[in-house]
Amino acid sequence: MTASTGFNSFAEFYPYYLSEHSDRTCRRLHFAGTSLVIGLALLSAFTRQPRLLWFIPLAGYGFAWLGHFVFEKNRPATFQYPFYSLWGDFVMYKDMLTGKITF
Repeated sequence: MTASTGFNSFAEFYPYYLSEHSDRTCRRLHFAGTSLVIGLALLSAFTRQPRLLWFIPLAGYGFAWLGHFVFEKNRPATFQYPFYSLWGDFVMYKDMLTGKITF
């Protein structure tokens, strides 16, 4: 483990990240928020309206934090590991889409 992240790699971090998302509703809220993030980014690009990008943090973090504070009852990993957590969210999203993780 490194002093700055507590993990030597994302591969070490990801199992911890998944353990912080054991509640199904929390995972579903993450999925909804990440879907909105992707949709807003695409909509902003296609409509050439960069002001839509301001809504991305609200959509992504709003749904995720609701899942953590209300359903998972834990503190979001993003507070301690912001970059690994963001990466983990997109990997978990992909894993949910492909059926590797239960939706």
